[in-house]
Amino acid sequence: MGEPVFKCQSLVSKYQVKVFSANFPLYGDLSRRVMNTLSEFSTETEIYSIDEAFLSLNGFENRNLYDYAKTIRQTVKRNTGIPVSIGIAPTKTLAKIANRIAKKSAVAAAEGVFCFLDQKHIDSWLEKTEVENIWGVGHEKARFLQRHGIENALQLKQAPDPWIKKHLTVVSLKTVWELRGISCLPLDEVVPDKKAIGVSRTFGHDTHSFQELQEAVSAYIARAAEKLRCQNSVCGYVQIFIATNPFKGPMRYSNAISMDLTPPTAYTPRLIEVAGDLLKRIYRSEFAYKRAGVLLTGLESESSAQEFLFDEPYQDSRRQQLMRVMDRHNSNTNFGKMFWAAEGVTKPWFMKQTHKSPKYTTRWNEILTVMA
Repeated sequence: MGEPVFKCQSLVSKYQVKVFSANFPLYGDLSRRVMNTLSEFSTETEIYSIDEAFLSLNGFENRNLYDYAKTIRQTVKRNTGIPVSIGIAPTKTLAKIANRIAKKSAVAAAEGVFCFLDQKHIDSWLEKTEVENIWGVGHEKARFLQRHGIENALQLKQAPDPWIKKHLTVVSLKTVWELRGISCLPLDEVVPDKKAIGVSRTFGHDTHSFQELQEAVSAYIARAAEKLRCQNSVCGYVQIFIATNPFKGPMRYSNAISMDLTPPTAYTPRLIEVAGDLLKRIYRSEFAYKRAGVLLTGLESESSAQEFLFDEPYQDSRRQQLMRVMDRHNSNTNFGKMFWAAEGVTKPWFMKQTHKSPKYTTRWNEILTVMA
């Protein structure tokens, strides 16, 4: 996982592996369609990630949940073309394990649905589930548990509460209770605001050019600022990083630098200006760079951000009005997006994406054509 294609090209050729470049607009749109379809089957839905969601089936006790899950799966496949797997259980943690079984088990995978039926049935599968495959148990925690003789989910479920609290965390204790069928993780129906917003990309070619680096960082700042304003937040901390190609040559360099913002803002020109100043401090002309990224942290609501005596606040300012107009245009337009000159025009640094699939659902000129 994470290995560059050129390092496994022989396997790609031997097994005729299909290679696709990242296509984020397509993924985001299909995810939205899947989630909209899922919301038709439950009034309580939590979108956990771009490809995962939890649905509450409270009140469905008199229905055959297995058949209901198959109906959900068939509807999603019909509406979007996306195959999904479904796990049903009393708690989120058990549902994640059931979902994994639905994908991995030869029997369950045929239907794409797996239900935990009773306690004996649950325990038999927990015994087969390695501890590192439990939701919320990372590699380090799994190794610690294994050193203490806890190899599978059933053993973790049966671990004494005092031992868990002494050696692990309260979150781990909640995981244990969830394995016992005690729900400790309610649905988050309202997506919480992000605590940090990052954007990073690999360049289409290695570059020594400060101008290209500055354009890339400015473009990433502009994208991050759009996400920031989508949740009505301002940021008080900007970080940028640059790195050379880790797979090429002995001369390697990476560095990161950050700066506080006073007052906090979501005004893109100000963020681009700060990022440009930071880039000058860590740029080294003797290196060829392959990647750059930005991170906005110290986020808070724009309506409750701290005001400062000698600086105009972002809230209710002309800068905020300008950003709203620009964001509104870019979200609605079909004839051209407004962008900042600092982002560049030709963008020679942009990702190659030579294997990118068409944006079937978001671009008229790339829409799927069917010949009958």
